[in-house]
Amino acid sequence: MLLPGQLGDPATIGTVWPGVGFAAGGEPVSGDRVIRFATAAVVCAVAAFAAVVSYSHIYGLGRAHGQDGTAARLLPLSVDGLILAASLVLLHEARNDRDAPGLARFMLWLGIGATIGANIAFGAGYGLLGALISAWPAVAFIGSVEIAMQQVRRARVPRAATSVPAVPEVPGDVEQAVRAAYAASVAAGAPLSQRAMAERFGLSRRRVSQLVAQVTASGNGHRLESEAA
Repeated sequence: MLLPGQLGDPATIGTVWPGVGFAAGGEPVSGDRVIRFATAAVVCAVAAFAAVVSYSHIYGLGRAHGQDGTAARLLPLSVDGLILAASLVLLHEARNDRDAPGLARFMLWLGIGATIGANIAFGAGYGLLGALISAWPAVAFIGSVEIAMQQVRRARVPRAATSVPAVPEVPGDVEQAVRAAYAASVAAGAPLSQRAMAERFGLSRRRVSQLVAQVTASGNGHRLESEAA
């Protein structure tokens, strides 16, 4: 017999093991949530293991080529840290429906090339097989970071759909709907991005840009008329 609050009591499952068992309403937690947590844990673990091995490779390579003390210890962080920093910038821009900065993309690929090249160079003295084995931690680290970033991006999509300002009336014409949606979002103080409207209404970015320009010009004209009056 289980007393209230004892381990095993269904009422305590959600508090002892958060996210597992039953939700607040008594319904079982969806398996998707468990899978997301498990995936995040595994990805972070693999990234950590690979980062440690890659760190040791680049550290050893730096020591062998004149880098001593602090320089040798910080060199691996500057290489793999660049990949993480550039990935976070790209993630931030994607979550805000903005185009990825060219510099961030360039630095990401530069960091990828540097870490793979350094790991290959470390194992090159042991032949082709040694170079491939040494390169694997860098590949695993890069792959783990990108998997984590993709998981965050996909988790953002449903929230972005619910945060779009509601349009009072939905016109029959698609272009008119774009104008109405953009005007409503401006009035609400949260202008929709051209990318979001292009995906929502199935129009090209160029056409959406033209429609936005029309709405902006119309708004400026009304403003000038009111000021003149």
